[in-house]
Amino acid sequence: MADTPQAGVNRAGPIGTDPNAVLAAAEALGAQIVQVRGAIGRVIFGQDEVIDQSLITLMSGGHVLLVGVPGLGKSRLVETLGVVLGMATKRIQFTPDLMPADIVGSEVLDETDGRRAFRFVPGPVFCQLLMADEINRASPRTQSALLQAMQEQRVAVSGVEHALPRPFHVLATQNPIEQEGTYPLPEAQLDRFLLEVNVSYPDLGAERTMLLATTGAQEAKPLQAMSADDLAMAQALVRRLPIGEKVVEAILALVRGCRPETAGDEIVRRHVAWGPGPRAAQALMLASRARALLSGRLAPSVDDIVALARPVLRHRMALSFSARADGVMLPEVIDRLVGKIG
Repeated sequence: MADTPQAGVNRAGPIGTDPNAVLAAAEALGAQIVQVRGAIGRVIFGQDEVIDQSLITLMSGGHVLLVGVPGLGKSRLVETLGVVLGMATKRIQFTPDLMPADIVGSEVLDETDGRRAFRFVPGPVFCQLLMADEINRASPRTQSALLQAMQEQRVAVSGVEHALPRPFHVLATQNPIEQEGTYPLPEAQLDRFLLEVNVSYPDLGAERTMLLATTGAQEAKPLQAMSADDLAMAQALVRRLPIGEKVVEAILALVRGCRPETAGDEIVRRHVAWGPGPRAAQALMLASRARALLSGRLAPSVDDIVALARPVLRHRMALSFSARADGVMLPEVIDRLVGKIG
């Protein structure tokens, strides 16, 4: 059985199974979400969908892969999320010469009163919100060290395990237009990310607002609207939301329909090299609940599955060479299958 996405997330908390308690917690969270969106909107312009999908990932207890060209505010988004959500934030600029010890930490030899002993010096991964900038520029060995920490929520140095802070989330970035000197993440490692979020150019109005807001004498600063404990409570609440049988069936139909072995669609059987595993279904289940909460609803609907299909599935499946030769694109395949459940 597949691991639950990003193991180590808070699974218990003061929220019980009493429907009244869940309702009260959801109402309180809804008021906080309004404040969070307002605080982020003061400094991030024209990226509402990216913001929502990032919040969905954090509320689901997962990690997000941001894909976009340079200069679209990905680094600023992570910094803003850290301030608004009250989380300790650090940033790593990945390069080919970066070593695993540079991110997880290492032991140093100290001498005190004539006695020598090794002391562990934590690396930048010991934070609550980590920005892994251009993660595909690191070597596979360094990538694996970070991705293992993401999954295990701890690191091991010299045989000693060190737990990471809770909550712990990684927002990694990739540049889709320049691949020189990069090490593409293996498909199995991409599956560690709950969502793959495409960051596109802002529209004209948002870009105009951005120019006026960021080139003056004073620039707006983000303000804290939640705490890390509040986020942990939100993650616990997401796991307690009810989900209808119709939504469960839609998730199963979509994920199984993307696999050539179980698909009923001829396009999938002919052109999909490999499909998503059970972790994709788990991601859809959690993310749809988080999206419902963001929208002020107490239960997800099939519309949530439709909206999340691309960011959940596009990094968990691949097309064959024949599909590329025939001009078949992965988003088109996903949309085709979504149309059968929507």
